[in-house]
Amino acid sequence: MTLPPEGRGTALPPRPVPTTRAGALNIIRRVALYATLLAFTAVFVVPLVWMALTSFKTYPAAQQSPPTWLPHPVSTYGYGRLFEAGSQNPVLRWFVNSMLAATLHAALVLVTAATAAYALARMRFRGRGAVFAVIVATLFVPPATLIIPGFLIADTLGWLDTITVLVVPTAASAFGVFFLRQFFLSLPRELEEAAVLDGANQWQVFVKVVLPLSRPALATLVVLSFLTNWNDFLWPVYTLFSADRLTLPAGLGLLQGAYVTDYPVVMAGAVLASVPALVLFVLAQRHVIEGVSRSGLKG
Repeated sequence: MTLPPEGRGTALPPRPVPTTRAGALNIIRRVALYATLLAFTAVFVVPLVWMALTSFKTYPAAQQSPPTWLPHPVSTYGYGRLFEAGSQNPVLRWFVNSMLAATLHAALVLVTAATAAYALARMRFRGRGAVFAVIVATLFVPPATLIIPGFLIADTLGWLDTITVLVVPTAASAFGVFFLRQFFLSLPRELEEAAVLDGANQWQVFVKVVLPLSRPALATLVVLSFLTNWNDFLWPVYTLFSADRLTLPAGLGLLQGAYVTDYPVVMAGAVLASVPALVLFVLAQRHVIEGVSRSGLKG
């Protein structure tokens, strides 16, 4: 092949890629999206960072005005006061109470919500739609309006100032029933029908087919139920009277004085209360995302 005289011995320059208007708008959208995500991330992360840094300050450093970000000097004064021997505030006991109550509550919610949701999703019976409508309607009732009736019922049953009052009254989770029902509806019926043809009854289908396929949704409900009970403050304050039976959120309120607040101690307690929730979410993050995304496929 013979090149024209003007093209011999010279390389053709690369053609510049034209920047279209659509491409520029796409870049602007991406920048705006990431800027928005960073702003929302800062809103949630900055208070946690401030809490953790303040927990390592000394009492005078925490009272400085204007406040400083970094602790100088770094001190474990807050944690020492929090766990000091002979303290009137049994923080470790509160921590154990919260762990026990939240764990038992999450397990009980899982049992009640899974069985009720499966019945509403797969079983045919008269009034099924009305029952589900009533359950969903209870989601619109403010929880604060149920404190007095719940207190009177717990008093009648002798549950006040016990671990039972933290576990049982809120175990019938309307949100859990709604959430799991939506997930069960997304499962293919063919798998259950195949199990029935193999001789399985309704309970065996539920336990051996439906539940193993619903692990993401079940893990999500466990995490949400655990965190709801773990962070609950109002109900334990009303129903627990002994200092050694308080949960961590309710007990931490006692660390704040009437006139002077020891911020390093309060922040150290807040860090202690935040660690289990953060660890649980990190461990179950993949299941939570999968469970939430699949629960809205059908229903």
